[in-house]
Amino acid sequence: MVSVSASVAWWARTEPGRLALIYGDQRLSYSQLQARVERAAALLVAHGVGVGDVVALLMKNSAAFLELSLAVSHIGAVFLPVNYRLGKDEVDYIAGHAGVRLLIADEELRASVPDRVQTLWVGQEAQGDSRLLSSSEALSPQAPHASSPDHLYRLMYTSGTTDRPKGVTHTYGNMAWKCLDHIAALGLTKSDKLLVVGPLYHVGAYDLPGVAVWMVGGALVVERDFDAGRALSLIATERITGGWMAPVMLNRCLSDAGRTHHDLSSFKWLVGGGERTPEERIREFSGLFTNARYVDAYGLTETCSGDTMMETGRETDKIGSTGRALPHVQLAIMDDQGRILQAGEQGEVCLRGPKVTQGYWRDEAKTAASFFGNWFRSGDVGYVDSEGFLYLTDRKKDMIISGGENIASSEVERVVYELPQVAEVAAIGLPDAQWGECVTAAVVLKPGQTLTLEQLRGYCSGKLGGFKTPKKLVICDSLPRNPSGKVLKRELRAQLAKVEPKP
Repeated sequence: MVSVSASVAWWARTEPGRLALIYGDQRLSYSQLQARVERAAALLVAHGVGVGDVVALLMKNSAAFLELSLAVSHIGAVFLPVNYRLGKDEVDYIAGHAGVRLLIADEELRASVPDRVQTLWVGQEAQGDSRLLSSSEALSPQAPHASSPDHLYRLMYTSGTTDRPKGVTHTYGNMAWKCLDHIAALGLTKSDKLLVVGPLYHVGAYDLPGVAVWMVGGALVVERDFDAGRALSLIATERITGGWMAPVMLNRCLSDAGRTHHDLSSFKWLVGGGERTPEERIREFSGLFTNARYVDAYGLTETCSGDTMMETGRETDKIGSTGRALPHVQLAIMDDQGRILQAGEQGEVCLRGPKVTQGYWRDEAKTAASFFGNWFRSGDVGYVDSEGFLYLTDRKKDMIISGGENIASSEVERVVYELPQVAEVAAIGLPDAQWGECVTAAVVLKPGQTLTLEQLRGYCSGKLGGFKTPKKLVICDSLPRNPSGKVLKRELRAQLAKVEPKP
């Protein structure tokens, strides 16, 4: 039997008192966590959820989020974490496309929940204990479902190059191989405590290495929201050994006023990613976390994250690289015809292996277009050196990465084009010290029209998640295009990077 919840059950049986989860003032042992998972599983069944049904979680980080995600696995249903920063229209599309049977949502997120979906609401108290979602003690115990490696475990909707997000499919096999590779690459043991400050709907927090720590008997230290000072304090007081952070989070830790007041000696590693990491940031990290190494990494939602990682001892001589492929990942650089290129030649980064998705939910066309045979096409451009270390140089897809989040420029453009003043629009990411990239709308107006940033952001509110809404607006006379009419976004980025966009 393969199940994401099986490891928790095993540790609950063999070392029931071992620490599994810290959330707020709660310190849950494996036996306590397992008891909550079993009760949550019974609750799901009582709400009509069966094997293969899709259960969506629109929740911020909490103990309940993790308990429910394991409960979905326990009964053989399909786990769908939803970005809680999306607008109502976006959540409605995802729920409809995925065929969600039950949506579980934090009460504070009511504005993002579509009316047509059966919803179970999570109040503030229940966020810390999923048992409080039901007052009944008469829930029927549920035996764990005997899932197989090829059974669907999770759907994750990610921004793509089309105007709608794509549903990435992850099987139990994908998840198991991901965990094994991360355990090997990071040397995870039962003594590890993992800091979880990124959102659990994202592969960075849930998967990199995330719940892999539970396979080896370690513990997760989960924060509902990110605060740099609080994160540094937790590392010191809980003797945390590792974690994942988006670039914007690490930036805040490195600039926190009290950063040097904490004993950070327990920290062994931090996995970064979401964008190319500037060399200066890696050096600053080493100055603050003197016993830790910065593990620059590369991965995709489609591969359960973490496909390459920088290896111990190579951080300095290979600075600027995202490392080499993990044990069960094959990486190749290919041209537009799917031919493998030689070391030093730039092309599309392609991946294959047992943790790579089989494709997109209910979309054969997008699935077919994303593979060269059994090689997944990342859409990223880079090269490998003679030792196989990967260097990223560009993005083939029109993707903006802001605060570690992937944002399809076409998703932004689809909404901005609805404004009656707009004749043309191109959404791009411009360099930003805090977010990595800032969502910028380059707009050509119709004759006689005007548009302010406030008007633009007001229109996008509710139609786009806040992190996708343009933070800058540039009014242009025209957009650079090639002879076939395609907007040359690389040229546009180069032009606009020379000037500060104004409202």
